[in-house]
Amino acid sequence: MTENGLPKIAVFTLGCKVNQYDSDAMLAIFAAAGFEVADGLEFADIYVLNTCAVTAEAEKKSRQAVTRIIKINPDAQIYVCGCASQNNFSQFAKHGVVYISGTDGKTGLAKKIVSKYIGEGGAACCGVEKRFDISNEFEDNDGIYNLRTRHFIKVQDGCDNFCNYCLVPYLRGRSRSRSRESILRELDGVKDKAKEIVVTGINLSAYGADRGDSLTGLLELLARYGDLRVRLGSLEVGVIDDAFLNATKNIKRFCPHFHLSLQSGDDSVLVAMNRHYDTAKYFKAVKLIRKYYPDAAITTDIIVGYPTETEEMFENSMAFARKVGFADIHAFPYSSRKGTVAGRMPVLAPDVVMDRQKRMTALKRELCQNYLNKQIGMPQQVLFETQSDGYWVGHTPNYVKVYSHSGVRNEVRTITPKRIYLDGLTD
Repeated sequence: MTENGLPKIAVFTLGCKVNQYDSDAMLAIFAAAGFEVADGLEFADIYVLNTCAVTAEAEKKSRQAVTRIIKINPDAQIYVCGCASQNNFSQFAKHGVVYISGTDGKTGLAKKIVSKYIGEGGAACCGVEKRFDISNEFEDNDGIYNLRTRHFIKVQDGCDNFCNYCLVPYLRGRSRSRSRESILRELDGVKDKAKEIVVTGINLSAYGADRGDSLTGLLELLARYGDLRVRLGSLEVGVIDDAFLNATKNIKRFCPHFHLSLQSGDDSVLVAMNRHYDTAKYFKAVKLIRKYYPDAAITTDIIVGYPTETEEMFENSMAFARKVGFADIHAFPYSSRKGTVAGRMPVLAPDVVMDRQKRMTALKRELCQNYLNKQIGMPQQVLFETQSDGYWVGHTPNYVKVYSHSGVRNEVRTITPKRIYLDGLTD
């Protein structure tokens, strides 16, 4: 217990930036109520576990987190929420877990925990939450408790794409967007504290479709925050057009880093995945980005070993990645998820998938190094965030990691990189 008699609460988050944002919203509620809070796995009286289920491995790590918590404090009370519990709540019904809910109502969960110790009592927080319904409305929040130098701002949730390999639409629900008024309220609250905002969502490119708005329209709104660096989360290729890119140009400190989701560089695999573009459309978007931002970092995700992927198709994917010249690739093996279309397909042999993963990872390293070499000798505006082994570590607008002895946390400094160091550059 803390000095004021309230328990210490730790929130442990797995998965995406949207999950981290949801956790920050819960932390804000706990902190405002007077609780001592922590963002991660350290000793606490209460733990809120915000889980992930994007892959089988992520779901496994979510389960294992309960065991890790019990080792830290065998007497802890554990509250579970998020995608993994939405997918299968029974896997978390074990010793120490006092409450389980899904992806919706996370701020409501935080308020229930507060009410157990302040005010109304805790009957609402005992046992397993039986409702796992997902709202059709964007779940707003009362504020954010941010322990990082970059401020994530969630503007959208859910997804309507229903890619054949993905559980997210079933776990997060339909796409729903945050109101402009709510976004502006949050930005007005952080504009004098943050140096950079990261605009994020489960399917960010779909922002506004349910409100008669668009991501381009939101970018036009963000242009008023001239002192903030503005970075975008993962994008779908269909959002890239002249109007969108012109809107980014009107943002004074826009960060030219485009994480443009690919998943495969073979057209037949894209069809099998139910992705709504082909490589020609994707490459057209790449060329358009480079027309506006010649030095832009274009990064992506690629799944290797999809059930329908042949060796020739994999080679096509490798060749297309080379053609684009990505600054980085998040390459990961296909994970079969029960409940999806692809989950009913026979998977490829593990040794085949592992071999393709190794080859794609080798290509990733080659392309990363090519991009880093182009940045050497170019003055960069670096926002420093953390320290590691005597270096300050931060990122350039195009998301190149920079190590320097002359940094200061939460300050932007001009650095001219001289060589590659670890996974980035140094002066």
